[in-house]
Amino acid sequence: MARLPGQRFPNMVDLMQRPPTLKDLASGVRRSDRAMLARAITLVESTKSSHAVLAQDLLQELLPDTGRAIRLGITGVPGVGKSTTIDQLGINLVEAGHKVAVLAVDPTSRRTGGSILGDKTRMTRLSVCENAFIRPSPTAGTLGGVTRKTRETMVLLEAAGYDVVIVETVGVGQSETAVADMVDFFLVLLLAGGGDELQGIKKGIIEIADMIAINKADGDNITRAKRAASDYQAAINILTPHSATWSPPVITVSGRDNRGLGELWGKIVSHRDLMTASGELATRRQSQAVEWMRGMLTDRLLATLRAHPAVSAALPGLEAEVRAGTLLPTRAVDRVMGLMGLGSAGSGT
Repeated sequence: MARLPGQRFPNMVDLMQRPPTLKDLASGVRRSDRAMLARAITLVESTKSSHAVLAQDLLQELLPDTGRAIRLGITGVPGVGKSTTIDQLGINLVEAGHKVAVLAVDPTSRRTGGSILGDKTRMTRLSVCENAFIRPSPTAGTLGGVTRKTRETMVLLEAAGYDVVIVETVGVGQSETAVADMVDFFLVLLLAGGGDELQGIKKGIIEIADMIAINKADGDNITRAKRAASDYQAAINILTPHSATWSPPVITVSGRDNRGLGELWGKIVSHRDLMTASGELATRRQSQAVEWMRGMLTDRLLATLRAHPAVSAALPGLEAEVRAGTLLPTRAVDRVMGLMGLGSAGSGT
């Protein structure tokens, strides 16, 4: 085709160097372009205010393409075999025709800002599968970071056609509850043979689990694993279930030997079918969306508060007084609210 005077055709270098537009990103995500998907995730994870508007426009554009994936949360203490189990389960699912994405909730260091990004080296086989995508999800040291960034990344992955999205937690602190509140099914991996097994997990984790799997049920540990499963099942049976439709089962598995993972996946599918038929899945997702909104609102209000000139000037002094024990925390809050024009500033100390 002849080039008109003054006309310049874009070459590949131009396309690679210029920032992608909303249309570029949305189109790339929808066709499962891994490079564009990675750029979209980086965009929503960015803390730059200049990226925020484009990120939210992208998520809104892709929202109609989401909602069809099975969202699976998996937790367990370090050493329980989460990565080995996820790696093998993911391979099984890919071989069965699924597209699998794994988000490893990553506890960014509060001190250095660094992250533990070894997930691809721990899931060696799954990380090289064409129909699998593994991504660490840095939390920036906050549960709000877990909820906000991970939820938004899940939207992108579902729009890219991944029909199984696995969110792995580090298994410490309160991140389990945050992840349980954004998935359809929450799986807790445990070990047997550690003495009194029922002391090895908090009651709160049992209450939010949709299933418990005793891992490493192989070799000489099979009998201990079965005994632990029986103990946990008895513990679950005396708790009030959080679903009228589903009673959490306890099974034994071996991620290393690929034993019991077929049964594990079968129960996840059964849970989805039952919860869909009863309407609980739709209700759960609706509630999760509202909680996401409330969390975002809290974050925005806090950011607005901290950016307020009078508040940012007064806050260090108020915090110092509270720390020294000379000012009641509630009185400090009253003063901050007064500076924001949202309430009367407290008088006196």
